[in-house]
Amino acid sequence: MTRARDIANIIGSGATSSGVITAATLEATGDTAAGDNAAIGFTSAEGLILTGQGTTGDVTIKNDADALVAHVPTGTTGVTFAGTPTFPDGSINIADLDIDGGTDIGAALVDADLMVVDDGAGGTNRKATMSRLATYMGTKVGGGAMEFIVSTGAISNAASVAFTQFDSSKYDAYAFYYYYVIPVTDNVYFVWNSSTDGGSNYAESNGDYRYGQSGAGGNVAYGYVNASYQVGSDTNEFGITGAINLMQPHNTTTYKIFQSSSGPTYSRTNGEMVTDTNDYGNSYRFSTADIDAIRFKFTSGNIESGEIVMYGITNA
Repeated sequence: MTRARDIANIIGSGATSSGVITAATLEATGDTAAGDNAAIGFTSAEGLILTGQGTTGDVTIKNDADALVAHVPTGTTGVTFAGTPTFPDGSINIADLDIDGGTDIGAALVDADLMVVDDGAGGTNRKATMSRLATYMGTKVGGGAMEFIVSTGAISNAASVAFTQFDSSKYDAYAFYYYYVIPVTDNVYFVWNSSTDGGSNYAESNGDYRYGQSGAGGNVAYGYVNASYQVGSDTNEFGITGAINLMQPHNTTTYKIFQSSSGPTYSRTNGEMVTDTNDYGNSYRFSTADIDAIRFKFTSGNIESGEIVMYGITNA
């Protein structure tokens, strides 16, 4: 009987064969050559060698359903897998990862973008969104720091704009910056209303708010951002600009104060800028109930344009 070793020796000596060779083992004893169409070889240094050359691949591995598993593309040194390779957990060393050749994202990072973290430094890798990183960084900001929360973006003919992103576990107070907020209706006041149910309902009855020195401006249905001068929408009137702070809206033992740090600035019909320097821009919700949403609007008509940005003052 011809042994597998003998068959290998015959093939290796230049003889040719076709059909099916049945043997317990087939032992190659020599190296393959670059010109081989399909060869099995062996060297003491490299061990088993598979060599071939085709139009699309040099070496191809298929499963018992004749489906592609992996192949070496013609003339290359890489291996292409048809499926996802499976490696034992923890088997890929960090030194083997190389991201230098990757394609840049080409855009600003957003909350939905993913990153990989080693969960608890225990060797278990997990995915995480950038939003988790933002939340984590917020816990590392020192007490009293200002942290961006949200912007309205460019406002366009809106009846009002609301902010519901309140979080008493993170923030003691909130700052609202409003940039060139212009009314559709001429000569109106910029005002705010508060909510205790996340913005489902807003307090807007006479007597809900006070403003000015010693609460002189009482029995009003909104808090004033400006109270000395009205905001216009004529030519050369560029809206109202400024900043206002809401102090401890979650505190249920006191009234909620909305305080302007320097007074809003707005323009008159001749383009002249006017700053409201009195205390009428300071107002408060005449109730000890918590506040968890704020709505800005004008006393009449829509908001034509502008932007409002909300910041949180982190817990001390």
